[in-house]
Amino acid sequence: MSGQRVPFQPAPFANRAGKEPKAVVFDVGHVLYDWDPRFLYAKLIPEPERLDWFLSHVVTRAWHFQHDMGRPFAETSAELMVLYPDERDLIALYGPRWLETIPGPMPGTHAIVEALAAAGVPIFGITNFSAEFWALFRPTAPIFDHFRDIIVSGTERLMKPDPAIYALARTRFGLGDGEAVFVDDNPANVEGARKAGWLAHHFTDAQSLARDLRALGFPV
Repeated sequence: MSGQRVPFQPAPFANRAGKEPKAVVFDVGHVLYDWDPRFLYAKLIPEPERLDWFLSHVVTRAWHFQHDMGRPFAETSAELMVLYPDERDLIALYGPRWLETIPGPMPGTHAIVEALAAAGVPIFGITNFSAEFWALFRPTAPIFDHFRDIIVSGTERLMKPDPAIYALARTRFGLGDGEAVFVDDNPANVEGARKAGWLAHHFTDAQSLARDLRALGFPV
């Protein structure tokens, strides 16, 4: 899109605060980008049964989520190697090859971000994400150049759906009751945003998201 950018003017929309939504706040994983440790370890463990065992007992999502809360990979991997010494080499690869857990964008959502940005809509992010992995990932993802600010859980040591992370976001983003639409694939995180005073969309696919944003007057 070329030409002068016209500031976005939200359409009237009734909500509990009597305000109009003027910004969109995105989650990252499973909304803007796909993510799964399986994408990495399927390259390293060819046997399906062993791969399933490894991901359900060793490098599990629960183990990974410690990083989203701020724990460094050096600590979590050392602990895991003590529990599973035979898997030491595979565990050690998780950090340096972490970018391979992200195969690419979620279908359609980057086009939505681009349309919002072209219309001058303020765009923000709140993501449960390791600070050190975010430092690796962010330079590979120019879509975030459109974002005015992104709160990373591993940096703040706060995770969705903790009310404190939404309170921090409201203050940093300058968005009060009813002034933002939050988009997340996790129902608990969506409910947390609603309790914090924002509108919220439970993400399942880009088509449904675009439809709901258009209903609120956003130009997507």
